[in-house]
Amino acid sequence: MFGKASRNDPIVREKVHFDPNFLEQPAAASPIVKLSEFLRSPPGRYVLDWEQQQLDAAVADIFGYHALQLGLPEIDALRENRMPLRFCASDRLPASTGARGGAHCRVTVITRFEELPFATSSIDLVVMPHILEFAEEPHQVLREVERVLVPEGHIVLTGFNPVSLWGLRQMMSRLGMAPFLPREGQFISLPRIKDWMKLLSFEVSRGRYGCYSPWARSEKWLARWRFLEKAGDRWWPVLGSVYLVTAIKRVRGMRLVGPAWKRQNALRPALAPAGPVSSTTGEAFSIRVETPDAPANDAMTRAAQR
Repeated sequence: MFGKASRNDPIVREKVHFDPNFLEQPAAASPIVKLSEFLRSPPGRYVLDWEQQQLDAAVADIFGYHALQLGLPEIDALRENRMPLRFCASDRLPASTGARGGAHCRVTVITRFEELPFATSSIDLVVMPHILEFAEEPHQVLREVERVLVPEGHIVLTGFNPVSLWGLRQMMSRLGMAPFLPREGQFISLPRIKDWMKLLSFEVSRGRYGCYSPWARSEKWLARWRFLEKAGDRWWPVLGSVYLVTAIKRVRGMRLVGPAWKRQNALRPALAPAGPVSSTTGEAFSIRVETPDAPANDAMTRAAQR
C-alpha cells in the first residue's frame, strides 16, 4: 500500500532528489532481490521465523510517533510496535508484500538507503533487517539513519554472523563450492557493528545470536538440528548464524525537560498577620504558645521587659 506524504509533513525533507532512471533498474541489479530469493528457501524461512520472533520482542516496548523499516518487506519488523505512523521503505518496487509483511506498514516509500527522504531528527525507531551487509555504502547508510533519528531514538538491525557455521560454509564457496548464502553479501561481525555504532554515539542496549543449526537446504534436516537452539544459547552463543542488536542514539549535553509541576499550596510558606504594635516600644508583637522547640516571640519578650 502506497501513501502520499505532503510537503507540510514535518518528517519529510524539503528537497528530495529523484532520479528518473532509478525505478528502471532491473531487479537482478539489487543484491536484496537475491536475498529475497534465499529467504523463500527452507533455510531462509528458518531465519525469518527466528528474526520475526526476536523483532516482535525488541520493538514492542519502544514508544514514539514515527517508526521506519528499511528494506526486506518479506518480514514485518514493526508488527508488534504501537507507534501511530509506521513506514516501510524499500529500494525497489515490491511486486507483492506476501503473507508476512505489509499489513502493519502504513506507508511504503521507494528510496535509496544512502539518502533517506526524511527530515533530521524526525524518526523514533529504525529497523534494518540485513541492510548494511548488502548496501554499497554501509557506513553512509548508518550515518543517514543516525541523522534521521531523534535523540534517544532506537535502531534495531539484524545480520548474518561470519563467525558461525553458515559463515564457514560461505567462506568455502571461495574454494569452488556453491554458495550457501547470497554471494553479494559482505557479512559484518557484531563486534565490528558495535564499533561503527560507537563512532556515531550509539549505545548498544542489547544483542542476541540465533540459528545454530548447521547449513542444510531441506526442512527435514533443519528440523533434526533444532535441539541446538537451546544448547547454542547456553554454551556457544557467539556462534549463531544470525544476530540482532538494538542501540540508542545518545546526544551529549542533552537534558530532557519535562513539564513544570505546580507546587501544592500546602508546601508554600504561609504568611502570618502582623500583631498589634506596642505603644511603648513601637515594635509589633504576636501571641503564640511557647514550646520547647519554638520559643516565644522575641519582640513580645523585649516589650514585657521594658
